[in-house]
Amino acid sequence: MAVNLPPPDRASLYPVPGVELGVAMAGVRKSNRKDLLVMRLTPGSSVAAVFTQNRFCAAPVLLARKHLRNEVHALVVNTGNANAGTGKRGLEHAMLVCEALASHLGCEPQQILPFSTGVIMEPLPVERIVAALPHALMHQDDWLSAAEAIMTTDTVPKAYSRRVRLSAGNAAVTGIAKGAGMIRPDMATLLAFIATDARVENRSLQALLERVAERSFNCVTVDGDTSTNDSFVLAATGEGPPARTRRDRLKLEVAVGEVARHLAQAIVRDAEGATKFVTIAVERGRDVDECRRVAYAIAHSPLVKTAFFASDPNLGRILAAIGNAPVKGLETTKVELYIDQVRVARGGARDPDYRDELAVAAMKKPEFTVRVLLHRGTASAAIWTCDLSFDYVKINAEYRT
Repeated sequence: MAVNLPPPDRASLYPVPGVELGVAMAGVRKSNRKDLLVMRLTPGSSVAAVFTQNRFCAAPVLLARKHLRNEVHALVVNTGNANAGTGKRGLEHAMLVCEALASHLGCEPQQILPFSTGVIMEPLPVERIVAALPHALMHQDDWLSAAEAIMTTDTVPKAYSRRVRLSAGNAAVTGIAKGAGMIRPDMATLLAFIATDARVENRSLQALLERVAERSFNCVTVDGDTSTNDSFVLAATGEGPPARTRRDRLKLEVAVGEVARHLAQAIVRDAEGATKFVTIAVERGRDVDECRRVAYAIAHSPLVKTAFFASDPNLGRILAAIGNAPVKGLETTKVELYIDQVRVARGGARDPDYRDELAVAAMKKPEFTVRVLLHRGTASAAIWTCDLSFDYVKINAEYRT
C-alpha cells in the first residue's frame, strides 16, 4: 500500500497540445495488461533527456542517447522487459522497434527514442511489440492510461499536471513516471516523461531539465540501486506560448520542477513494501554535497531503514550512519539529531531530555523527518526515502515469478 498516495484523478491531468498518446497490450511479459506506450510529438518539438550512469545501461538507453541528436518525432516505451544485459542482439531489437514505429509515422528510425523497463537479461519479445504498435497509434490523449502502461511493480500510476502563466499565455505541464524499486540517484532513477506546450529551444531545455533533475529525481532513494534503464525526458512542443523572457523561463522551470518533485516523491511513497515516507534533512554543512553524503549514509543503512519500519528508536544506528558518511573532519560533538521535533542527540551523546516514547510516537506516523545539524557551515540538503519492510524482500525475491 502506497504511503499517502491516492491514484491520480484523470480530470486533473491536462492535455498538452502537440502530444499524442496511445497505449496497447503487447503481452511483453503478462497478458491482458497495458504494457506499450507511444508518445508522438509535433514536428519541431524540443526534447531533452538525462540517463542512467550505470555502465551496464540497456540497449534502448544507448539508442536514445544517440537518437537525441536528431529532431525527435516520438517516444516508444515498453514495460515487462528491460532489454538490458542483452548485448548486440538487444541493440538490434531496440532498433527494430524504432524502424517499425518510424514506418507508421513516416519518419526516420533515428527520430524515435526507445525506452524499456522490466526484467534484465531477458531477450526483448520484439515481434509482439511490433505487432501491437498499430494499436498504440490510436490517438487517446489519456495521460492516466499512459502512466498505467509503464508500470512494473508500482501499485499506483504516477501522473501530475500544472498550468503556468507566461507573458504570452498559459502553458500546460504534465508528466508521468514509474518506479518502486532499484531507485537511487545517479540520473536518473526511473522512467519519467514530462511534456509542456511552451516553446523552448533545445539548449535551454536541456539545462532546465538538468537543474530540475538535481532537485527532484536526484533526491530520492529506495534501496540504493541504480537501474540499467533509468531515463528522464522533457519535451516542449512549442504549440503554446513561448518562454521568451527570463521571468518566463524561471516560471516554467518552477512548474516543471513541481511536476518532477511530485513524481519523484510518488515513487518513494509507492516504494516496494514501503510503510513510511521519510524526509532526511541535513543542515549547517559546509556545502550541499557534504549534506547529501550524510543524508544518503542514513538512507542507505539497512539497520536504519528496518528501525524505521519497526518504529523502533534504536537511534544510535543513525549516529553510526552519520559517522560512516565520507565527510572529512566531522566533529561528532557538534552534531544534533532530531526525529521531527524530538531532539535525540547533542554533544556526541543522548540528549538529557530525550524520551523513547516521544520518538516512538513520531516514528509511528506514516511520514516523519530525520533532521541532522552538522554545525559546520550554512549549506543544507534534503532527500526522500522509505523504510525497509518484510514485503520489500518478498517482492524482490519473487520478482520473476
